[in-house]
Amino acid sequence: MSTAQHDSPSRRWPWFTFACVLALADQLVKEIVHAQMSFGQVIPLTPFFNWVYTGNTGAAFSFLAEAGGWQRYLFLGLALVVVVVLVVQLCKPLSRLEACAYSLILGGALGNTVDRLARGYVVDYLDIYWGEWHWPAFNMADIALFAGVLMFAVALWRESPAFKRSE
Repeated sequence: MSTAQHDSPSRRWPWFTFACVLALADQLVKEIVHAQMSFGQVIPLTPFFNWVYTGNTGAAFSFLAEAGGWQRYLFLGLALVVVVVLVVQLCKPLSRLEACAYSLILGGALGNTVDRLARGYVVDYLDIYWGEWHWPAFNMADIALFAGVLMFAVALWRESPAFKRSE
């Protein structure tokens, strides 16, 4: 990649630090929610946003949430693979955009993986809704994962030959 950073440890550690700080911030908020709220509690904040305490044993949009428990180990295994792949990728020369994307995904994956290990489910606390329709509850780690994937897609698009021809 033409905008790759120099391959030195001093250039990698900020990205690992960013991912770890993100995971720690996510865990801090989840711990506050766990300590201060009853499971299932809803605190309305605006006509379209609630602060809630709920748990998700599944993946995105509660995929496999009712699968009986085995999914916890599947998602832990997948998360471990993702974390290892992202750590390896972050050790390579990358553009800043790609490194930031990987760091966001790594931080989000670590934040939700800690929940699965410690509680058996992922703590969700953000609830956006309109009338009776509610988006599935989510958390800071989910936001980081989404932003990281979006940023990675932009990085891929910017590096595509079609994009480079139009410059």
